[in-house]
Amino acid sequence: MTWLVTGGAGFIGSNLVLREVARGRRIVNLDALSYAGNISNLETIAGDPNHVFVKGDIADTTLVTALLDEHRPTAILHLAAESHVDRSIVDAASFVMTNVVGTYKLLDATLQWWRRQGEAERAAFRFLHVSTDEVYGSLGPTDPAFNEGTPYAPNSPYSASKAASDHFARAYHHTHGLPVLTTHCSNNYGPFQFPEKLIPLMILNALERRPLPVYGDGLNVRDWLYVDDHAAALTTVVECGRVGEVYDIGGRAEMTNLDVVTRLCDLVDLIVDDGGPSRRGLITYVKDRPGHDRRYAIDDTKLRTELDFSPRETFGSGLDKTVRWYLGHPGWVAGVKSGEYRKWLDTNYGTRGDANTGAT
Repeated sequence: MTWLVTGGAGFIGSNLVLREVARGRRIVNLDALSYAGNISNLETIAGDPNHVFVKGDIADTTLVTALLDEHRPTAILHLAAESHVDRSIVDAASFVMTNVVGTYKLLDATLQWWRRQGEAERAAFRFLHVSTDEVYGSLGPTDPAFNEGTPYAPNSPYSASKAASDHFARAYHHTHGLPVLTTHCSNNYGPFQFPEKLIPLMILNALERRPLPVYGDGLNVRDWLYVDDHAAALTTVVECGRVGEVYDIGGRAEMTNLDVVTRLCDLVDLIVDDGGPSRRGLITYVKDRPGHDRRYAIDDTKLRTELDFSPRETFGSGLDKTVRWYLGHPGWVAGVKSGEYRKWLDTNYGTRGDANTGAT
């Protein structure tokens, strides 16, 4: 069976594509290769007949329709998105165009194609819309974790754009019958993550003994999910989930940003063992970002009980794998630490302290 994956050269998308191709599935990979899309993420499957890469935009209805007609996928897994909160604060326009308009156009092109298929093909088809826990807003210290019934309360332009895309996905199911499923995940980490995000940024800065900037007091809480566990969960939802349902995917690993950074310092010290002082001394507090949500947490009971899925990695085991991956791939790191990445650090962090360090 063939799946069409959008955003399959990005962080989560490339991990999903690599996993599924290794399992023998045929993947048509549609990615515009924006700043966070990296074709080198997929170099281990270059030339594999089960991987068809297409450079293009999800908003290009003509292209999407041609791909659907040619490859006749049994599922679309829609991961293409602008996903960084800080970037959405600086400029929300691209988030609206990709996450809202792009999702709408993809849904509509898919609907028109789906209606032309036979009854058996329509019944077997699935459209998975991959979203984020950030659409639910922010939790207090003692609030229960987010679940599938939590009201939407997005607080950033990024989360607002994802909330809008969620509503379009829901509407296309309830109005037109398109077999849509939606997932919300907690914070991902692992191989191939663009180093504007907390964990890869801190790993790379720690390796170079650069300052480790932490927003505010460092006590913002996130629930961490290893990316390969997320990819496995997405596969499970496509194959076993109930059409029209929402499934929240979490790692049950709530930690403050400061706890994450100190654990990374200790782990890098242990693995590298260069005889220098503890990297904890590199931690630097910088001005908080506007509207910084205080806490996210996911109750994934529905996924665990209904689909019998739970993550394989603990935060400790996943973090160890992640640090060792970045240490073992200096060429990939060098490639992403030039150009757009350097420009972004100057734009976002120039007024917060050292513009070449980044923060989260």
